[in-house]
Amino acid sequence: MLFRRNDFKHGRPPRPPRMLGLAHGETAMRARWLTNGLFAFGASVALSCAYAKEAPVPVRDELVRITQVLMDALPSGDKAAWEKWAADDAVTIDEFGWVAGKAETIASLRPFPAGISGSIEMRDPHAWLYGDTALLSVEEYERESYFGQSFVVRYRSLLTFVKQSGQWRLVGAQDVTIPTEPPPLDVPGLVPGDYAGTYRYAPDRAWTVSVDHGVLSYTTRAGGPVKTLQPVAKDVFMGTDDERNLFVFQRDSHGKIETLIERRKFNDLRLDREH
Repeated sequence: MLFRRNDFKHGRPPRPPRMLGLAHGETAMRARWLTNGLFAFGASVALSCAYAKEAPVPVRDELVRITQVLMDALPSGDKAAWEKWAADDAVTIDEFGWVAGKAETIASLRPFPAGISGSIEMRDPHAWLYGDTALLSVEEYERESYFGQSFVVRYRSLLTFVKQSGQWRLVGAQDVTIPTEPPPLDVPGLVPGDYAGTYRYAPDRAWTVSVDHGVLSYTTRAGGPVKTLQPVAKDVFMGTDDERNLFVFQRDSHGKIETLIERRKFNDLRLDREH
C-alpha cells in the first residue's frame, strides 16, 4: 500500500491495511493476515484430505467483493467494514513484513488527510476452495494522488477466508509488490566510462561493467546476460531486473572508482575493482 505505518510520524494517519506505494515513506498500513489464515488453511486440508478445487465464480466474486469493501474503507477510515469482515483472530502481514492483529489494524484506520487520496482496484482474481476455507489470489492495483503527484503501485495478494456463521471472514493475507519500471532520471555530469571495468568478490567470481552508446550495463559471468543499470545519482544506479537492487560505486581519495557495492535486500555485496 502506498500509505504506510510511519505516516503518523509525519503527521499522517497510520496506514490502514492497504495502500502502500508512497516512495516517501507514506505507507498506510497495508497489513495483511497470513499466519492464522495459513493455520486455518492447513487444518482444512489435513481434515478433508482433499485437493483444492477452483472456487465457483459466485464464491470468487464474493471474496473479491469483500476484499474490495475492505480496501474502499481505507481512505475514509471506515472501521465498521473491518469489524464486520475480518475475523477476530485475523493476522495481517504487509509487503514490508509488518505483522498486525485485527485490533491493531482497526486502531490504525482514520480518514486520509487533505491532499492525499487513493483507490485500489481488484484485478486478475483466482480462488480455490478447501472445504470451508478459501484462498483468493488477486492483483491489487493502487492509484494515489499525493499533493498533486500521482503514483501507481501493483501488489499480488494472497488472502485466506473461512466461513463463520454462513459468512466468509478474512483471517489471513500477505502482499508482495509487483516490480514495475521506474521513471528515468536525468543525472547531469554523469561519465559512464568512469565505471567500466572488472569487479571481483571471490577468486572465481567477477562482474564486468561496460558502456555501450552511453548506457551502463554489467554481466555476472562470461557470456551471461547483459543487465542495464539505470542512473539514480552520481555513482548510484538501480538494477533493471525484478529485484531492483542499488549499485553504489565508491571512489578512493583521488576520485577513482575502486569498489562496487550491490545493496541487495538490505545487505551489501562488496566487489573490488581490478586495476
